[in-house]
Amino acid sequence: MLQSSVIEEIKRIVGKEHVYTSLEERICYGYDSTPEAFFPDLVVRPATTEEIQKIVKLANHHLFPIIPRGAGTGLSGGSVPVKGGVVLDLTRMNKILEIDEENLVAVVEPGVITYELQQEVEKRGLFYPPDPASLKTSTIGGNVAECAGGPRAFKYGVTRDYVLGLEVVTPTGELLKVGGKTVKSVTGYDLIRLYTGSEGTLGIITKIILRLLPKPEAKKTLMAVYPSLDDAAHTVTMIIKKGIIPATLELMDDLTIRCVENYLHMGLPLDAEAILIMEVDGPAELVEKQAVQVAELCRENGAREVKIAADEKDRDEIWRARRAVSAAVVQIKPTKISEDIAVPRSQIPKMVRRLKEIAARYDLNLVIFGHAGDGNLHPNILCDQNDAEEMERVRKAIAELFKAAVELGGTLTGEHGIGTMKAPYLKYETGDVGYQVMKAIKKALDPNNILNPGKIFLE
Repeated sequence: MLQSSVIEEIKRIVGKEHVYTSLEERICYGYDSTPEAFFPDLVVRPATTEEIQKIVKLANHHLFPIIPRGAGTGLSGGSVPVKGGVVLDLTRMNKILEIDEENLVAVVEPGVITYELQQEVEKRGLFYPPDPASLKTSTIGGNVAECAGGPRAFKYGVTRDYVLGLEVVTPTGELLKVGGKTVKSVTGYDLIRLYTGSEGTLGIITKIILRLLPKPEAKKTLMAVYPSLDDAAHTVTMIIKKGIIPATLELMDDLTIRCVENYLHMGLPLDAEAILIMEVDGPAELVEKQAVQVAELCRENGAREVKIAADEKDRDEIWRARRAVSAAVVQIKPTKISEDIAVPRSQIPKMVRRLKEIAARYDLNLVIFGHAGDGNLHPNILCDQNDAEEMERVRKAIAELFKAAVELGGTLTGEHGIGTMKAPYLKYETGDVGYQVMKAIKKALDPNNILNPGKIFLE
């Protein structure tokens, strides 16, 4: 527990109304979107970079942990206070500081909601592509810390592809500024990439400079229904070979389809093995042409039904099915373990078969959906965390699915990060050398292990 004198000093730094000490308040900051929960000793909501610096320096003097936190929507345990300490809630730092239309950049504080930034730049005819499923609640700072992706990552890339500059409070309380408004910068080591995706373990992000794009003129959404999952996966390859790069290319397997239909009753085909949801965007004339080409490719490669949205209402109806997945699948069991392995596109059918074999072997309910365009699959295991025997089977199944992804040339995580949930499996991908290099970086930058301890590495 923190000394009362330390708590009083923190109150002097940020104001006592921005320090939460009661059990009820601390419980609210003890979990994210995983089944894990740990209680912090204190919750602090700073408003300025200077306040953060003072708290970090205090933490180094008294040796207590600091856990940076955005909206708590993470899916790997990255913001849970496994070692107790102080949760630093950054949502008060929520200003869009600048939208520079001439240089196509935005400057924001870490607590800005992703969707709110997107809406603001689109008013100016601009576009910020990263679109994690939690975009209406997740913060830009959290997106950067986890290097968030989303359906549009296939065409437009992930968060790191849009970060031009950062202001960071180091683990010892110093202020570091890297990058800027220029698209090109190769001065020294790429510290922007180092901090992007570092999960709050190497620094606290206090300001972000983001690259923007011109807003696409038009978009068209399609849904294709497949009797065969292999045909759906093959279609993805054929679309790309044709030279078409959809903005999104999403996959739902048979169990996912059944869950969503049971939840929404929207007439989805219960006898289908897969559904692809695709969207093309760009100049209006090109979009119309590509939508027709994509529909033809779907039919040529086994789709028994293809629907092209005629208007925004049709588009919303198609996307309603995909957006409902998370809510729909928990009808089966109360606990949802959300993973996000990624494999080369050509390996999607093999990976899906491996996943189904693993689920059958351990007698588990597993649904598969995700971003087929970039091979990023979301196998969700539906279970009951209060059933110890079932959770042991879940643990074994997770280890196998990670091994399978790496064996097929893939990765443990496409967009969720490592956090606590994937820490036991990190060496599957990095090997001993890669693991030790990352630990050495952490030790060099954070000698007192102040920032987000217990994440990424097993301790």
